Amino acid sequence: MQGIQYIDRKTGALCEERPPAEKYIRFLYQSPLGKLPLELLVRRKFLSAWYGRRMDKEKSAKKIADFVAAYNIDMSEALRSVEEFENFNAFFCRKLHPSARPIGEGLVSPADGKLLAFEHIDELRAFFVKGQAFNLKRFLGDEALAERYAKGSLLIIRLAPHDYHRYHFPYAGQAEEAQQIMGRYYSVSPYALARNFVKVFCENKRAYSILKTADRGDILLAPVGATMVGSIHFSYPPNAQLEKGQEMGYFAFGGSTVVMLLEPGQFELSADLLENSRRGMETAVRMGEQIGK
Repeated sequence: MQGIQYIDRKTGALCEERPPAEKYIRFLYQSPLGKLPLELLVRRKFLSAWYGRRMDKEKSAKKIADFVAAYNIDMSEALRSVEEFENFNAFFCRKLHPSARPIGEGLVSPADGKLLAFEHIDELRAFFVKGQAFNLKRFLGDEALAERYAKGSLLIIRLAPHDYHRYHFPYAGQAEEAQQIMGRYYSVSPYALARNFVKVFCENKRAYSILKTADRGDILLAPVGATMVGSIHFSYPPNAQLEKGQEMGYFAFGGSTVVMLLEPGQFELSADLLENSRRGMETAVRMGEQIGK
């Protein structure tokens, strides 16, 4: 069974990712027989809430060591050791040493994950996944706001369950209080995205905050929840001056995504990210890594 291919940015090598519960996710999103349980159960909030509560229980800490070993997670980056986490959720949203994610020049990635970058949102239909255009109006639930970014740039950072699950500000500025957009809980697995791209991003639970910068316009940052994610957490002080790389928030257990919208002409996105995305390939990035100038 073929995994999901992506580009290692440092080496340029083609790599393969196999998500946890791969066979289960393939069944739900690629098999006609999987559609019934998907619609009746997986997208429902109660399942995510139930599983999220399980990951808060003390006995869930027993899963951590095996998870770390299975996905070769570098725990030397974390502030706490495996034995110190009280439950799996505490491990999942673990904090890292500041030196583990140096903050680069220009525009930086807000999170660890696999990134897709598009310079012009209004041209997405020409090369995007399964020919589906990204629908800003449906995603934001705000026609005026969608129009504001309609000719701007779009970046999508998909976090796998074994990634670092805190997200940060990609540039300095002042961020407004987050606005919640209620939705369901579809998986953000690559298998789900390939088949249900518009549904995953425009119907999942999500929120957004607008970061007002001094010299590069307003950056919209939108964390998107997913199957088995009980909630999206914000940890920044609204309307205060924020440094580039400062923590914005974190996800509870599950795979998740951060969507970033840039106003037209404010940033020049990195050429390698744009080229890989034109080819339909995600690029592995880390929080703090330069993605534009």
